[in-house]
Amino acid sequence: MDQLYGNVALGLSTALSLNNLFYCFVGVFLGTVVGVIPGLGALAAISMLFPITFHLDATAALIMLAGIWYGTSYGGNTASILLNIPGTPANAVTCLDGYPMTKQGRGGVALLMTTVASFVGGTIGIILMMLFAPTIAAYALSFGSADYFALMVLGLVAASTISDGSAMKGLAMVVLGIAFGCVGMDIYSGGQRFTFGWLELADGISLVALAMGLFGVSEIIVGIRNVSANAIDRSSVTLRAMKPTKDDWRRSIGAMARGTGIGSFFGTLPGTGPSVAAFMAYAVEKRVAKDRSRFGKGAIEGIMAPESANNSADQTSFIPTLALGIPGSPTMALMLGALIIHGIAPGPQLMTEQASLFWGLIMSFWIGNLLLVVLNVPLIGLWVRLLLIPYHLLYPAVLMFICIGVYTVNNNPFDVWLVVFFGGLGYLMRLLDLPTAPLLLGFVLGPLMEEHFRRAMLISRGNLMTFIERPISGTVLAVTALILIWSAWAAYAVYRRERRLQAAEA
Repeated sequence: MDQLYGNVALGLSTALSLNNLFYCFVGVFLGTVVGVIPGLGALAAISMLFPITFHLDATAALIMLAGIWYGTSYGGNTASILLNIPGTPANAVTCLDGYPMTKQGRGGVALLMTTVASFVGGTIGIILMMLFAPTIAAYALSFGSADYFALMVLGLVAASTISDGSAMKGLAMVVLGIAFGCVGMDIYSGGQRFTFGWLELADGISLVALAMGLFGVSEIIVGIRNVSANAIDRSSVTLRAMKPTKDDWRRSIGAMARGTGIGSFFGTLPGTGPSVAAFMAYAVEKRVAKDRSRFGKGAIEGIMAPESANNSADQTSFIPTLALGIPGSPTMALMLGALIIHGIAPGPQLMTEQASLFWGLIMSFWIGNLLLVVLNVPLIGLWVRLLLIPYHLLYPAVLMFICIGVYTVNNNPFDVWLVVFFGGLGYLMRLLDLPTAPLLLGFVLGPLMEEHFRRAMLISRGNLMTFIERPISGTVLAVTALILIWSAWAAYAVYRRERRLQAAEA
């Protein structure tokens, strides 16, 4: 415990220096702005600002880049809630209940509560990093490809619970998402799959383009038909209207706890990260709810769980990156690049050889989260007032930001056309009453599942029993089977109940 106190003191002395404090503020401010603007994301912002780190010391550079990373999660929920456009892919699930709250005149409440959820999730993630970083890093290292595959299967089964209505529709959209995820170059053979001769598809479909099209452009197409769609009562933007009810707080506490736990777990696993954590948290929250029909219609739990999950995952994702040198995402790869540029080797020795950097970075997370609360809460009224802008003036600007944001990720004009395609697909899915969230989750998890399945097969020489013989994968697959049996039994029970009611009425 004395060692922990010493590490915290060392971290605070490093993070609270004027230079590092300034770059922490710059990072979280830019992250918030980038998150608010639809289409831009942490990867685009960090890529554009990466050359600046050449002229900074390693600690200041990492603090600034990390501030952008978790700051986008705070800002990203703004566009998700107010405009149904995810500021980042991790905020896509927030659209499902955040935007319905806005249409109910509770957009201010939703923004305030997501700020609280983000702070709680981020703070607990930081505490877990402080207490369990060495242990969690070693535990994450024990996961093999078979274990990752089992987790992906669990995620895809849970995806069917995200959508309203028929579970078959949800599973169909998961399969469609997996199909889109298979487009591009085969990771083992190097051959092109489902590109249809388009060289632009050789690197696969951009996640940003797919998310912006499905959730952003499709919403704009729907809204264009009614230019006064965002005309709301001005009383809903007052400070008094932003005050949550006791019922909101009661429903939020458990959701934040569960979301934080899920986010902390998935954040430590390389290759998963905040997007997977947010979707899994939403699926779990809907599964444990007494009244599932509330979800998708403005349930406060539907925004608290995923927002606390993605922010706790933002913090704990640094554990495999710094402690193991395993980047779990392209953004984390840029973080490693910043370390290597400054001659610092990531790995288990980082916590001892670069103690001031490691603990200074962790303490800057907490300072940055405090700064984000200070920045976001006073500005909630400003964000909510975006709704008062006439829609025929707002949507061209939103489309411009979407196109700019998508283009700047890869500097590829083809991604803009992908946004148009997925925007049309999203609108068609709305007309056919097909859920979009399972498609996005299938797109994220599908390629990961394929990669780990094939790798597990190579390691085991084609022995399928490896998925059952390994304790972690066997347990996860057993839980998945139980969920399937439970879902089938629940569906059968509902069917029997409906038949009884029909018989009684007859």
